[in-house]
Amino acid sequence: MSRPVRIGIQLQPQHAPDYGKIRDAVLRAEDAGADVVFNWDHFYPLYGDQDGAHFECWTMLGAWAEQTERVEIGALVTGGGYRNPDLLADMARTVDHISGGRLILGIGAGWFEKDYEQYGYDFGTAGSRIKLLTEYLPRITGRLDKLNPPPTRRIPLLIGGSGEKKMLRLVAEYADIWHGFGDRDEFARKSAILGEHCGDVQRDPQQIERSTWWHGVDEAAAYVDAGVTLFTVNASGPDYDLTELRDAVAWRDEHTPQQLSGLA
Repeated sequence: MSRPVRIGIQLQPQHAPDYGKIRDAVLRAEDAGADVVFNWDHFYPLYGDQDGAHFECWTMLGAWAEQTERVEIGALVTGGGYRNPDLLADMARTVDHISGGRLILGIGAGWFEKDYEQYGYDFGTAGSRIKLLTEYLPRITGRLDKLNPPPTRRIPLLIGGSGEKKMLRLVAEYADIWHGFGDRDEFARKSAILGEHCGDVQRDPQQIERSTWWHGVDEAAAYVDAGVTLFTVNASGPDYDLTELRDAVAWRDEHTPQQLSGLA
């Protein structure tokens, strides 16, 4: 295995009206051994009361950049149509510097209709949202190359999505990390399709890290066999129970050489 297994956690910024609960969860996640701490880029809760408490993604990442010392941070994932792409690149570069080079720029095409309607964005169709992302990705990467000062490193670009014809083609062209979905067999099938797209754009598919949700200790080895090296567990407010994170970290440490555990 060319990469160590890494464990992320998505701290969903919902149902926690006291931001201190989120701040505390970030500290606890880093102390528990997480490699990456993600939030998400939505404006309303996805589960439970959809008018419940919720906080914005990117301002939060700036705070996490100052608060943390070791973990990588990012959104799983940024809504592709919510921000001018040149501005998003500048935001990412700034958080990259604040964090000392620990930002992952996660992005997807967007899907949650309420976010769009309530904040005045055009929801359109799945096809129009992917088309917009296709237009935005070269603008993001191009702006990153122009900024002064430049990012501290080549900021890893994570793309979330599993559409076989269009999304996986964008992953092949632009992503350093692909976050995919489905059971082990479905993930492996789509990973193979990603490999075909990589061949079309003359890129080594091994350059793209495979990422998915944590499906539990009993399923983890099968996903690793399918190429996954980044697993992400979920925790929601207001309590942010990290039991599943600790289980995943323990599994990682048992199956990854100690000198590699916790490294990007």
